Amino acid sequence: MIGVWRAGERYRGGEARAGVETWHAFSFGGHYDPDNIRFGALLACNEERLAPGAGFDEHPHSHTEIVTWVVEGELTHRDSTGHATVVRPGDVQRLSSAGGVRHAERNDAPGPLVFVQMWLAPLEPGGEPSYEVVRGIADSTPYALPAAGAVLHVRRLAPGERTEVPDAEAAYIHVVRGEVALAGEELGPGDAARITDGEGLELTAGRDRAEVLVWEMSG
Repeated sequence: MIGVWRAGERYRGGEARAGVETWHAFSFGGHYDPDNIRFGALLACNEERLAPGAGFDEHPHSHTEIVTWVVEGELTHRDSTGHATVVRPGDVQRLSSAGGVRHAERNDAPGPLVFVQMWLAPLEPGGEPSYEVVRGIADSTPYALPAAGAVLHVRRLAPGERTEVPDAEAAYIHVVRGEVALAGEELGPGDAARITDGEGLELTAGRDRAEVLVWEMSG
């Protein structure tokens, strides 16, 4: 079963006057939708745009695995466990908030910042917070997130190139850039597909290069 969710169906948030624009794929804050709370382990898939100097001041998280993919610009991360990092395109950042952590995210660079942030529910609550950044992740290197029973696959496709979608109880596809075809559907930037018990599926890039994030999860 495949469900397609278009970029235009996302819930708009953020504060444009403060240089923060957010598009939420799942029920969030004032945009409450009881039929769109989560998919598999995935609780949020937010597209964030921060103007130079804009950001999110220090705020708390708990019992959430937070994975961030920078599309454009540089993300400055600081948290209450002492980490201070700049995350760039091609890097995967993970913050396991566990029993509780505070962090701040800002655009301290002179240009715009665009990133995708995904929240996943851990299999077990509590524990100690942890943090890591994997620099320059390759297409052939899946990023495993065992705390949530999930694996992130980054797919960068040349025009016309094909790639398999992992056979899984649940798979979530987010198109970062370009266009891809999936089972007769054309997906563009910001579009997503939610797949349940998929087998033998492929993504095919369109006329331009495409970049896609694929979560492989248990149901």
